[in-house]
Amino acid sequence: MESIKMVAPDSQDEIEVYVLEQTTLNQQKYLLVTEDSVGDTDAFILKEIKSDDTDVTYEFVEDDVEFEAVVKIFEELVEDTKFEV
Repeated sequence: MESIKMVAPDSQDEIEVYVLEQTTLNQQKYLLVTEDSVGDTDAFILKEIKSDDTDVTYEFVEDDVEFEAVVKIFEELVEDTKFEV
């Protein structure tokens, strides 16, 4: 499972998240990530908002309509996972 290191914008702490799946919707890239690589854990949907040669910037999807649309895609892509919204 691929992992990426992120810097929390509020605390500047570096955290590692594990990418379960990625998808593109309306030319927008989304990641389904967790903080733990195994077991039952919370998952988060991140949206790529900026990319250059060395860094990629993501933010949490907060818009309810956008979130619901992306969750439906991830539910189809990750068949063996139960989603609770």
